[in-house]
Amino acid sequence: MKREDGLFGFSQGCLSMERWDQLNRFFNHTGVKLTFGLNALFGRNESQTEKGLWIGDWQPQNTRDFMQYTISKGYKVDSYEFGNQLSGSGMGAKVDAKQYGKDVIVLKNLVKELYAHPETQPKVLGPGGFYEEKWFNTFLEVSGQGIVDGLTHHIYNLGPGDDPNMMNKILDPSYLNQVSQTYKGVSDVVNKFRPQLGAWVSESGRALNGGSKDVSQTFADGFWYLDQMGMASTYDQKVFCRQALIGGNYGLLNATTFVPNPDYYGALLWHRLMGSTVLAVTKESDPDLRVYAHCAKKKPGVSLIFINLSKDRSFNITLSNAKPGDAGKPNYEFVGKQNREEYHLRALTGDIKDDIVCLNDVPMVQTDSEDIPAMDPKLVDASTPISIAAQSIAYVTIRDFEAPACV
Repeated sequence: MKREDGLFGFSQGCLSMERWDQLNRFFNHTGVKLTFGLNALFGRNESQTEKGLWIGDWQPQNTRDFMQYTISKGYKVDSYEFGNQLSGSGMGAKVDAKQYGKDVIVLKNLVKELYAHPETQPKVLGPGGFYEEKWFNTFLEVSGQGIVDGLTHHIYNLGPGDDPNMMNKILDPSYLNQVSQTYKGVSDVVNKFRPQLGAWVSESGRALNGGSKDVSQTFADGFWYLDQMGMASTYDQKVFCRQALIGGNYGLLNATTFVPNPDYYGALLWHRLMGSTVLAVTKESDPDLRVYAHCAKKKPGVSLIFINLSKDRSFNITLSNAKPGDAGKPNYEFVGKQNREEYHLRALTGDIKDDIVCLNDVPMVQTDSEDIPAMDPKLVDASTPISIAAQSIAYVTIRDFEAPACV
C-alpha cells in the first residue's frame, strides 16, 4: 500500500509462505537457479541525525525462520543476497560499510549452521547496490575473505527513466563507454579481495525508477542491453541479471500480454551462442560499431556480436589471417572453409522504436500455439564480408575460427 512515511512511499511488504510455495512450483517447473534477496534492514532503525542511514545490528531471526521453512520443504536456493541498494549513498536507505561487513558475517554463519552439507550450501552475495570504491573496500576489509562468495553490484547507467534524451544516450558510443569505469573499479576490488565467485551484475535495467516506458519495449533497447552484456563480460563480470523478466517498464516480457519484447530474443540468442570464455577484440573501425567475441557456446569455433549504432552507415567486415611479413604471428587461425552462421536483428519497420524485431528478415511473433518462432541462422559463404546494416545487431558464429582459448 502507498504510504507517505514508508520507505519508497509504501508500507512494509510481506512474502507469505503460501506465495513462496507457489513461486517454488514455478521455479521447479522452469529449472530456475534462484538467488533470493534478504531484508538487511530487519531490526534496524533509521538514524535521527542522518537521513536515510539505518543503524543498529541486523536481526537474523526472520531470515532463520525463512531458511528453516525453505529447508523443510526441500526448496533449492542457489544463493542469498544480503540487502538491496544499501551501499554507499544508498537508494532510499543505506547502511554503514563497517556495520554491513559485520552483519554479513552473521549471515554467513547462519547459512553454515542451517545448511550443514557444503555441497548444498547456498552462496552468500553482497552488497547488491551501486559501486562506491571506499564503501566496497571497507565492507570487504571488515568481513574478510571467505565470507562473501560473490561481489554483487547494480548498473543503471542511463539515469532516470523519464529522461527525454534517453534514445540519444542509447545511441551514443561515448556515453555507453562511461560505465566501463564502474566495471573497472569493481574488477579492481575483486582482484584485491578475491571473492570465490568474482563480480556479478545482480541487477541492471538501464533506467532508474521502473525503466523508460517509451523505450524499454522497443528494438532500440537492445543496443544498450547487448552492449552492456558484452562490456560486462570483458571486465570478467561472471553474471549479468536483467531487471526484469516482467514488471515495470523494463521487462523482457510485455507486462500485460506476456508477449516477448525485442530484448527477449536478443537475450535468448546470447544464451544460445555466446560461451563463457571471453576473447579480446581490437578494432580500428568507427566507434558506432561495437564488437564483442566469445568462444562459441557449442564448440567448435567463436561467436561474435556486432552492434551498429549508426543511423545511416553499414559496415562490411572481412576476416583474414595475418599476411606474410606482418609483425608477430597471431595465435589463431581463420580457416574459412565452413559457412558462417549469421543471425541479423533489425526493427520490423526500420524504425528502432518498433516493438517487433526481425531475425534474418522474419518477424519474431509467437506461433498459433503461443511458442516462440524458430530462430535459425542464415548460412553464409565464409569468403564473403560480414555485412552489418545500419542500426542493426548481428550474431555471427564461425566454426572454423581456431582460437587456442576455445579448444
